[in-house]
Amino acid sequence: MIVRHEGWAVRRKIAALGFGIALLAAPLAARAQVAVGITLAPPAPRYEPVPPPRPGYVWAPGYWQWAGGRYAWNGGRWMAARPGYHWAPGAWSQGPRGWNYADGHWVH
Repeated sequence: MIVRHEGWAVRRKIAALGFGIALLAAPLAARAQVAVGITLAPPAPRYEPVPPPRPGYVWAPGYWQWAGGRYAWNGGRWMAARPGYHWAPGAWSQGPRGWNYADGHWVH
Protein backbone atom coordinates (compact mmCIF):
# COMPACT_ATOMS: atom_id res chain seq x y z
CA MET A 1 0.00 0.00 0.00
CA ILE A 2 1.40 3.40 -1.03
CA VAL A 3 0.54 6.37 1.14
CA ARG A 4 0.81 9.78 -0.50
CA HIS A 5 1.70 12.78 1.56
CA GLU A 6 0.13 15.45 -0.57
CA GLY A 7 0.54 18.06 2.15
CA TRP A 8 4.31 17.63 1.98
CA ALA A 9 4.34 18.02 -1.82
CA VAL A 10 2.27 21.19 -1.59
CA ARG A 11 4.60 22.64 1.05
CA ARG A 12 7.60 21.82 -1.15
CA LYS A 13 6.01 23.56 -4.16
CA ILE A 14 5.19 26.64 -2.06
CA ALA A 15 8.76 26.74 -0.73
CA ALA A 16 10.16 26.49 -4.28
CA LEU A 17 7.84 29.26 -5.46
CA GLY A 18 8.91 31.50 -2.56
CA PHE A 19 12.58 30.82 -3.32
CA GLY A 20 12.02 31.68 -6.99
CA ILE A 21 10.34 34.96 -6.08
CA ALA A 22 13.22 35.81 -3.73
CA LEU A 23 15.74 35.18 -6.53
CA LEU A 24 13.84 37.50 -8.86
CA ALA A 25 13.41 40.21 -6.23
CA ALA A 26 17.06 40.25 -5.09
CA PRO A 27 18.42 42.21 -8.09
CA LEU A 28 15.65 44.77 -7.70
CA ALA A 29 16.41 45.24 -4.01
CA ALA A 30 20.12 45.62 -4.77
CA ARG A 31 19.37 48.60 -7.02
CA ALA A 32 16.97 50.29 -4.60
CA GLN A 33 18.04 53.61 -3.12
CA VAL A 34 16.55 55.10 -0.02
CA ALA A 35 16.23 58.87 0.14
CA VAL A 36 15.93 60.19 3.67
CA GLY A 37 15.27 63.88 4.19
CA ILE A 38 17.12 65.05 7.31
CA THR A 39 15.99 68.33 8.81
CA LEU A 40 19.31 68.96 10.63
CA ALA A 41 21.98 70.42 8.33
CA PRO A 42 25.26 68.49 8.14
CA PRO A 43 28.25 69.99 9.96
CA ALA A 44 30.93 71.76 7.94
CA PRO A 45 33.35 69.32 6.29
CA ARG A 46 36.37 68.48 8.41
CA TYR A 47 39.78 69.54 7.22
CA GLU A 48 41.69 66.49 6.07
CA PRO A 49 45.18 66.93 4.70
CA VAL A 50 45.35 65.08 1.41
CA PRO A 51 48.22 62.60 1.51
CA PRO A 52 50.90 62.70 -1.20
CA PRO A 53 49.75 61.15 -4.50
CA ARG A 54 49.95 57.38 -4.93
CA PRO A 55 50.41 56.03 -8.44
CA GLY A 56 47.33 54.08 -9.55
CA TYR A 57 45.08 55.49 -6.81
CA VAL A 58 42.60 58.35 -6.37
CA TRP A 59 41.90 60.12 -3.08
CA ALA A 60 38.21 60.10 -2.06
CA PRO A 61 37.68 62.83 0.56
CA GLY A 62 35.86 62.20 3.81
CA TYR A 63 32.20 63.09 4.35
CA TRP A 64 29.51 63.29 7.00
CA GLN A 65 27.15 60.30 7.04
CA TRP A 66 23.76 60.19 8.78
CA ALA A 67 23.83 57.14 11.07
CA GLY A 68 21.88 56.29 14.20
CA GLY A 69 20.08 59.62 14.34
CA ARG A 70 23.25 61.72 14.15
CA TYR A 71 26.07 62.68 11.81
CA ALA A 72 29.24 60.58 11.86
CA TRP A 73 32.46 61.42 10.00
CA ASN A 74 33.81 58.93 7.45
CA GLY A 75 37.45 59.72 6.78
CA GLY A 76 38.93 59.97 3.30
CA ARG A 77 40.44 56.93 1.64
CA TRP A 78 42.49 55.80 -1.34
CA MET A 79 40.64 53.99 -4.13
CA ALA A 80 42.11 52.14 -7.08
CA ALA A 81 42.02 54.43 -10.12
CA ARG A 82 39.84 53.57 -13.10
CA PRO A 83 41.46 54.56 -16.40
CA GLY A 84 39.28 57.01 -18.33
CA TYR A 85 37.23 57.97 -15.22
CA HIS A 86 37.48 60.52 -12.45
CA TRP A 87 35.96 60.41 -8.96
CA ALA A 88 33.08 62.81 -8.22
CA PRO A 89 32.81 63.03 -4.41
CA GLY A 90 29.46 62.76 -2.64
CA ALA A 91 27.66 65.91 -1.60
CA TRP A 92 24.87 67.09 0.69
CA SER A 93 22.08 69.21 -0.78
CA GLN A 94 19.05 70.84 0.76
CA GLY A 95 15.70 69.95 -0.77
CA PRO A 96 12.06 70.64 0.06
CA ARG A 97 12.00 67.72 2.54
CA GLY A 98 15.34 68.36 4.22
CA TRP A 99 18.97 67.45 3.57
CA ASN A 100 19.87 64.62 1.18
CA TYR A 101 23.20 62.97 0.44
CA ALA A 102 24.23 61.89 -3.08
CA ASP A 103 26.93 59.20 -2.98
CA GLY A 104 30.26 59.72 -4.68
CA HIS A 105 30.63 57.98 -8.04
CA TRP A 106 32.91 57.45 -11.02
CA VAL A 107 32.37 59.71 -14.04
CA HIS A 108 33.51 58.71 -17.55
